[in-house]
Amino acid sequence: MSLLEATQTYIKPINRAIENEIQNHLDNLTKPKGSLGYLEEIAKQYCLITGTTKPKMGKKVIFTFAADHGVTEEGVSAFPKEVTPQMVLNMLSGGAAVNVLAKHANAEVRVVDIGVDYDFDKNTKGLIDAKIKYGTDNMTKGPAMSQKEAHQAIDMGISLAHEAIDNGAALIGTGEMGIGNTTPSSALFAKFMEYDIEEVTGIGTGIDNERLKHKIDVIKKAIEINKDNMYDPISTIAAVGGLEIAGICGLILGCASRNTPVVVDGFISSAGALCAYKICPKVKDYMFFSHKSKEKGHIKFLEWIGARPILDLDLRLGEGTGAALAFTIIESAIKIYNEMATFESAKVSDAK
Repeated sequence: MSLLEATQTYIKPINRAIENEIQNHLDNLTKPKGSLGYLEEIAKQYCLITGTTKPKMGKKVIFTFAADHGVTEEGVSAFPKEVTPQMVLNMLSGGAAVNVLAKHANAEVRVVDIGVDYDFDKNTKGLIDAKIKYGTDNMTKGPAMSQKEAHQAIDMGISLAHEAIDNGAALIGTGEMGIGNTTPSSALFAKFMEYDIEEVTGIGTGIDNERLKHKIDVIKKAIEINKDNMYDPISTIAAVGGLEIAGICGLILGCASRNTPVVVDGFISSAGALCAYKICPKVKDYMFFSHKSKEKGHIKFLEWIGARPILDLDLRLGEGTGAALAFTIIESAIKIYNEMATFESAKVSDAK
């Protein structure tokens, strides 16, 4: 049995037997019922995922998967692919937005080279060397990667989730860095959700309308070229996906198999979440969606999967920035649940 197959056997629907006890505790806190709105739902979901009425917060970790994309040859991004390794080095030195926001959330950022077209110093502090290949192939000319490579990337994500949880991680976030990665993400959204490509393709790094039209044409070409290569989730990920997207998919599956909540970042991370959902729909119960991206395809995805994002700040950076921000909200919800007085303990008269 492969690691992916074994992981799926451990993913169970969350146990709702304790839901009434959790809800009763929330309702007995010194406030009108439901007055803390979505914070209360977040606290309840966290309890259900972790299977306890007495939740604890542990280490918080964001995995930022980095990879390059052969489709950048088609001119789909405003930035050259050399920016991918440059930004990885920026993250490793603590200078990226995700570093700032993760520090604020008291979370660790782990940068994973799963497919950057660059040779980093393997001894670089903070870098996880998990390179499968030097970027995907150009998906307009055939599959972006082999199915074996897609499996390797998913397995890497699963393994990283297990390692982090074994070392005390209680809340894990997804992030990514890869010039051109909104293009495979849009292709996956279009294919898996059966939307027109125009409905799920946006400006990415900030391209103009003319280049957006070209990007849409490139995705259409890639899907047409690979139409016979996409017959199940893994083959579709291999055909038009990305190594970092597959890594995120595996990370989510790994977290779900260990009853650990995972906070999905934005557009590209949600492509990884969609891949995980297509492989094993039960993972939906274990995911928090950190924010609603400015990318129109992300809005379509959230509607399709029926998820409520925690934040709506017009973000479209990626890296794990939304996940870092959402960490602070989730932790606030758990502190409310654990530390707020009940009517009885505070000797406050309730609504009766």
